[in-house]
Amino acid sequence: MRFQTLSDWLQWQEQLHPKSIDLGLSRVHAVWRRMHAGDFACPVIIVGGTNGKGSCVAMLEAIYREAGYRVGAYTSPHLWRYNERIRIDGESVCDDAICIAFDHVDTARADTSLTYFEFGTLAALDIFKQAQLDVVILEVGLGGRLDAVNIIDADVSIVTSIDLDHMQWLGNDRESIAREKAGIFRGDNVGIVMDPSPPAALTAYAGSLGNTLLCVNRDFHYQAEQGSWSWHSGDSHRVGLPAPALSGEHQLRNAAGVIMAVESLQSRLPVALAHIRHGLLSVRLPGRFHYVAGDVAHVYDVAHNPAAARQLADTLRRVHTQGAVHAVFSALADKDIAGIIAPLCGLVTHWYIAPLAAARGASLQQIADAVQAGCPSAQQSSFTDLGLAYAQANQVAKPGDCVLVYGSFYTVAQTCPQGL
Repeated sequence: MRFQTLSDWLQWQEQLHPKSIDLGLSRVHAVWRRMHAGDFACPVIIVGGTNGKGSCVAMLEAIYREAGYRVGAYTSPHLWRYNERIRIDGESVCDDAICIAFDHVDTARADTSLTYFEFGTLAALDIFKQAQLDVVILEVGLGGRLDAVNIIDADVSIVTSIDLDHMQWLGNDRESIAREKAGIFRGDNVGIVMDPSPPAALTAYAGSLGNTLLCVNRDFHYQAEQGSWSWHSGDSHRVGLPAPALSGEHQLRNAAGVIMAVESLQSRLPVALAHIRHGLLSVRLPGRFHYVAGDVAHVYDVAHNPAAARQLADTLRRVHTQGAVHAVFSALADKDIAGIIAPLCGLVTHWYIAPLAAARGASLQQIADAVQAGCPSAQQSSFTDLGLAYAQANQVAKPGDCVLVYGSFYTVAQTCPQGL
């Protein structure tokens, strides 16, 4: 084995390929063919889209586990530990298992260069192949058509939403981005679209494949009711459903798409209504409007594009109706920083900004300029690192106030205590 520790493997992988992001399937697909022949014996669900992917994976994982199935889930990025990306039955895979899988990838790749994400994706698939799973759930990393996850043919492909993000790789408008996201569809699988206004490129591509495309508000519907909600598609009805244990009205739409996926696989993976209810109640996902009550409330959210920031603002308005909001904020340089800030301008009383401890992090000046341009009347304080910014926000906040941490996975990871 090339390395004995997970940290050494990861550090080496970061330098292995000349580009941190290099979309395309030829290299990763060739390595996978050398590693394993044939498809997964169990059903595979792939989840793509701009926002909501992690929430949908978590809900699917919770529901199928409640039904007694052995579930493998692959997500990215992680918050605190790399192991979070690869889960079996809700538990992160241990260092040793990941190192062994990395060795399998390293042996199979020969002289093929792989990115950090491609290496990790192949390792996750290798682990799942040998784990005797009942269902595999894979989250797309970036885009869809050329993402490493797309070397696998899914039985159900979900597109959660289409919005502007990663535009330097996916295109500058929703139509271009939709075409990339639609690449996870297959001619013989079920495609589920949860965006209420899907771009024509998405539906047109699915139509050209001849796959079964199921769209929210057309092929399946959901309705919020007093203390519960209901779902139906054709003759199928699910009533008296509890709200997901993830904050935000948008989570109902995510849950509706998840139930459509579960219904689509009922013949292979039967799930009772009680399993759906218990799964929605038990789902957990740190960093998605992660609300911690107290004299001073805390909210941690990985929102890192304008659409996610708008959802964050809508939820915060409903939850925090009094007191000041102290925003601890940082972002990556390749993001629409002004667009992530703008939706929160009317809510935030004081901005506490700092650069990220990450190679792609925006400079302090970039962040300060974005706050000044988007919220010229707001107060802002600059710090050399997020720890200092977070400490100052907590020191200034008074009872009844809220400390909001958002802007990136890195922002939350560097401030939110593990285990909350």
